[in-house]
Amino acid sequence: MRFLIVLALVLIPFVGCSKQSSEPSQTAPSASQQQAPMPSVAPSHASPQTMEPQQQTAPEGQMAEEGKSSVAGIEWKVPAGWKTQEPRPMRVVTYSIPASGSSEDGECGVFYFGTGQGGDAAANIERWKNQFEMDSKPEESSTTKGDLKITTVKASGTYLAPGGPMMQSQGKKPNYRLHGVIVEGPQGSVFFKITGPSGAINAAESDITKLMDSIHKQAI
Repeated sequence: MRFLIVLALVLIPFVGCSKQSSEPSQTAPSASQQQAPMPSVAPSHASPQTMEPQQQTAPEGQMAEEGKSSVAGIEWKVPAGWKTQEPRPMRVVTYSIPASGSSEDGECGVFYFGTGQGGDAAANIERWKNQFEMDSKPEESSTTKGDLKITTVKASGTYLAPGGPMMQSQGKKPNYRLHGVIVEGPQGSVFFKITGPSGAINAAESDITKLMDSIHKQAI
């Protein structure tokens, strides 16, 4: 009996140690064990438009003053009544030309791809003509205004309305007109492509003339 009592007294400290080691520690972790706070991330303020192809390939025009716009070192005056559309891929700007006796507006798309980009005037005029099943011979002309060379083409007939990555026809549009203008500016060529139903484009002839007459080299 005495032996059992002595044995029990010897084992009590070991049982206590075993119990303490099996329980989770209640003490706070050391500084080296604490998880470092995650760095804060500032919200992005970039406009969705900065990721669009329109801003990568066609620099946006600038409003020089009320009713005027500019790009690539040239400036022009926007005719009264023409409305600026929402931004579109590959274009500097697009204007709506009011309908006149037709079911839809015409439009004027302005394109600029950078210095030395976009191809020469002859190649672009040929491409524009091929977008029509023409009912008459197109009119072409070229002139110089100060330091600017300006080439124009006029065509009419059935418009093939090219679009998409491969510029395939989106459906034929009969009784359409094209008035294309290529301005070789100080920083590269700027392309004005005016298309629409004959009624709208015929009614806008004076506005188109005013637009073309207003084109000039931008003052530095």
